Order: sequence, then C-alpha cells, then structure tokens
Amino acid sequence: MQNARDRLLLAAAEMLESGGKVSTRAVCERAGVQAPTLYHHFGSKQGLIDAVLNHGFTQYVAVESSGDPLGDLREGWDRHVRFGLEHPSFYGLLYGRAEPGKPCAVTAPAHAALRDRFTEAAAQGLLKVPADTAAEQVLAANVGVTLTLITQAEPDSELSAGVREAALAGVLHATGAETHDRASTALTLRALVDVDPGDLTPGERALLGELLDRLAR
Repeated sequence: MQNARDRLLLAAAEMLESGGKVSTRAVCERAGVQAPTLYHHFGSKQGLIDAVLNHGFTQYVAVESSGDPLGDLREGWDRHVRFGLEHPSFYGLLYGRAEPGKPCAVTAPAHAALRDRFTEAAAQGLLKVPADTAAEQVLAANVGVTLTLITQAEPDSELSAGVREAALAGVLHATGAETHDRASTALTLRALVDVDPGDLTPGERALLGELLDRLAR
C-alpha cells in the first residue's frame, strides 16, 4: 500500500495531467488524507506541485553519456520534445512559470545535463562557443520548438529535427572538420583540463581557466 506522501504525489500528478485545477482540498480528498498531512510532507500546495514536476522532469533528464556527444545531444533533444508532447500540462507548468530574473530550480538539471554533453564535445574539438553558452542556446531552441509542437493538432516532427540541426550547427563544428583556430583550441584545452587537471593546484586551474576563457572569446 502506498504511503501518504506517495498518494499525494500521485493524486497531484493525475490532476495536473488531466489539466484540472490542483486545490489543496481536491488533492487531499483524492489521496485520502487531511490537509495537515500535505503540509507536513511538502510545506504547501506549491511545494507538492514542485515535487511532482521535479519527479516527472528528472525521469528524462538523466541520460548517461555514450561517448558520442553529438548522438547524445540529438537523443536528449528528441527526449525533451517527447516529454513535452506526452506531458503537456507538466511541461506548461515547467516552462510557463517564468519570472524575471528567477531561474527555475526544477529545470536546472536540463541545463546541467546539456553543459556536460557540450563539455564532452569540447574535449573532442567540436565546440565553437563555451559549453555554458551552447547549453543556453540549444535549451532555448529546444523549449521553443516543444511549446510550438504542443500547440499543433498534428505535431510536425520535421520541424523539430530541422530546428535541432540548426541549433547544433550553430554551436558545433561539423564532425571531422579541421578546427585549429585559437578559440576552438582554447575551448578544447579548457574541457580537457576540467576532465583531467593532472597535478595543477586549484589556483593554477583557476588561472589557466581564466586565460583559456579569454582566448576562447
């Protein structure tokens, strides 16, 4: 039998998925608990909603590296789009609650996962811009196309693929291309040092990182 916390999560998830309004009274009735139980486990109704969103979101964000950063980036993009189309109410709450100057803590893992993949790409000499910049640009494009597809009666998969390839082309060199310019070399060395700093002290790593960042711009 599910415990009270799990029943509350399930009740709220079902209500969110159906597009219904999640009220404290309704979710407690559905879960078979009293309001103090909800406050005990989650602090507030919003705390419960955030917990549901975080649980659903992390189901697709955690992607293990395959050693092929470009393949992983494409797969991650497609998983992101599928998640949005399969859970439009969740997705609308995740990316529709934007507040000026307040990054969403729930969606932060998506940016972190992208940054890790782009750092791997940099170590292979594929990156045109810093990993953080690449992650921000690609995530913005990924979110934008997903929201667009959610509004379509028949989601256009070719639109997603086209935007994906354009976004990746904007931050990555073509596979096999010769990249000996200063910026690309600095980005590659920066990624390699991050992965394997060798005998460098923290201070030396910080100094080298600052110099490489300047060379990469």
